[in-house]
Amino acid sequence: MHLSAGPRIDIANGHPVRPDRRLVLYWMIAARRPASNFALDRAVAWARELRRPLVVLEALRVDYPWASDRLHRFVLEGMRDNRRAFQNTPALYYPYVEPAPGAGKGLLAALAAEASVIITDDFPCFFLPHMVKAAAARVDVRLEVVDSNGLVPLVRERTFAAAAHYRRFMQKRLVAALADAPSDHPFRGARLSRLPSVPAAIRRRWPPAGARLLSATPKTLAALSIDHSVPPVSTPGGFAAAGRALRSFVAKRLTTYHEARNHPDLRGTSRLSPYLHFGHVSAHQVFNAVMRKERWTVGRLPQRATGSREGWWGVGPGAEAFLDQLVVWRELAYHTCAARPDDYNSYESLPAWARQTLEAHLDDERPHLYSRKQFETAATHDPLWNAAQREMLRDGWFHNYVRMLWGKKILEWSATPQLALAVMEALMNRWSLDGRNPNSYAGYYWTVGRYDRPWPERPIYGRVRSMSSDNAARKIHVTDYLRRYAPKSGA
Repeated sequence: MHLSAGPRIDIANGHPVRPDRRLVLYWMIAARRPASNFALDRAVAWARELRRPLVVLEALRVDYPWASDRLHRFVLEGMRDNRRAFQNTPALYYPYVEPAPGAGKGLLAALAAEASVIITDDFPCFFLPHMVKAAAARVDVRLEVVDSNGLVPLVRERTFAAAAHYRRFMQKRLVAALADAPSDHPFRGARLSRLPSVPAAIRRRWPPAGARLLSATPKTLAALSIDHSVPPVSTPGGFAAAGRALRSFVAKRLTTYHEARNHPDLRGTSRLSPYLHFGHVSAHQVFNAVMRKERWTVGRLPQRATGSREGWWGVGPGAEAFLDQLVVWRELAYHTCAARPDDYNSYESLPAWARQTLEAHLDDERPHLYSRKQFETAATHDPLWNAAQREMLRDGWFHNYVRMLWGKKILEWSATPQLALAVMEALMNRWSLDGRNPNSYAGYYWTVGRYDRPWPERPIYGRVRSMSSDNAARKIHVTDYLRRYAPKSGA
């Protein structure tokens, strides 16, 4: 008994479906939402096919890299939303929050022993691919990995040297991809039986998180073995908050996005990246909200792929600029991680021209060299760079345009490009809600030449694109931004 697989489904092991077991298990690890989720749709389809109840396991470890109060609270708020949402469905939602390192070990295996089939999320970055691979080897039942990452299914067979190459590739496949959309109502008409509870032995050893734990209060967080020196921020997590943020952006800032997005003072960006990273909103949901605002239909698309960045979508300039970020640059980053799982975060993966030119300038005099601590505490000589770093420290996010400057100056103020990349990764992965993501790695490596072309030669950078704070301050509005993220009194 098997459902057919499609381009978004990968079979992670050689074990069979076991229809004699009591449940279907969806192990939710990346698409942390109760709708617009291909993996959840697949799990519901298996539950219908096998006539078995569905259990949704969403677990949160304490020992993942950079685990902190900031990241934990954002995820816990998402789990709180999911707990409420699944109460109104036939699925049994099982949230587990690990109290100490290693406490959750064995939970997946215990549920897998009860499962006819396991479905999980495909996320091509961070520690998740290794975690899924290890789990696939430990369980004795079929494990399917489902791609809910973007509008176009992940491609692992090829890489793209530039956004223009991926843009043409996407344009050829978009119409077919849009015809296969995740459901906004995955349980509608499913008629599944509901499992009252998982076996008592599992509940005793791995108690499901209740409302108090999922409230993520300071006291709750303080009891967990995570980094308490990275405090929570005001941005709330969860699909409900994601929906509010999406509606606000589309209603208030979408039409002027092309004009306002580069100016920190105007605060014209979407700020959706944390929600996209943690799977609290899907690319399809964002795309559909934008296109409803534009009164768009797929019939507006040209008959052929032109590779053009402008004019192809048939929408207003604000929406067009935003869609290039959402559908081209974001999905390019995901495809790169999927196609290069072993070296997407390696200096050696850079284009040869970039490595050669950077290495040719290693001995150039650097007017400023800073340690990781100096970078992390915003202790450089540059007010605009320091403001960007303080925004990340305080808000858990920082402005899109100044991210480019932030990375370029770390390259300029580090002894080697390898050290610069390590600093970027450590700072953003620790402090930013949208770090640890294909997009963040795309940003680090764009800084040192990936997806770009050779530029006129300059000291330190060689032929890698350079940026300066003075030029940036002349081109973008930063007066209020510098004031907002000035050092706090007494700092």
